[in-house]
Amino acid sequence: MPAPGGSGPLTAAVVLGHGAGADMTNAFLSAVHEGLAARGAVVLKFNFAYTEAGRKAPDAPAKLVATYRAAAAWLAGEPEAAGRPLVLGGKSMGGRIASHLAAEGDHADGLLFLGYPLHPAGRPGTLRDRHLASITAPMLFVTGTRDALCDLALLGPVLERLGNRATLAVIEDGDHSFHVRRSSGRDDAAAREEVIEASARWLSGISASRPEAAGDASRSRPRPSPPAPPSPAAAPLRRAKSTAPSSSSGRGGTRKGR
Repeated sequence: MPAPGGSGPLTAAVVLGHGAGADMTNAFLSAVHEGLAARGAVVLKFNFAYTEAGRKAPDAPAKLVATYRAAAAWLAGEPEAAGRPLVLGGKSMGGRIASHLAAEGDHADGLLFLGYPLHPAGRPGTLRDRHLASITAPMLFVTGTRDALCDLALLGPVLERLGNRATLAVIEDGDHSFHVRRSSGRDDAAAREEVIEASARWLSGISASRPEAAGDASRSRPRPSPPAPPSPAAAPLRRAKSTAPSSSSGRGGTRKGR
């Protein structure tokens, strides 16, 4: 179902990849997708090839990167995205794959990490941060205080090394899926709204830093080279726009998990 459009202040075009244990129908990702669109952004979520094929195990990294690259190029080529700053990101694995695109030199005006998987669960010594130093774009890390894949004590030094490129938004009592306990005094819907608001505030800065975006920026901004058309497995996309929303069809159901 397409997300409702909006007329808010956000001017960014945002690509959101899903986590390893979910697909693009995931309730959390869908809430962020619709929430940012309602604030004016053009937002695209998509399925990686393995989820579209009904498989549980993620594709090889190169295929994940290729699928994400195809989705980003698709959105960048849409008329609604012309002249808007392009932000890549997503939930957990989706954000991590977006970071690899940026580290490899793909264009991104910002990176939005919703539960960045800094290390595997139970393996805090295996950090996934080395490539982040190669990214020049601003980054927002939205992280729960109970995230088993992102120990805040380990994330701190990473952010210090990234300097003013990195911003941290902490969701109190949130786990890796941004679930909160009843003892926190709020429910998951409230925590999701905190994530959306933190993301929107940061995106407003990205939008404000590019005042030319509404004018001739579409001619001057580097655009990703269009790849070969994505295979049918990589094609299902869901877009939310600030005007009349539309989407292609995706598989139904909602998966829980990362």
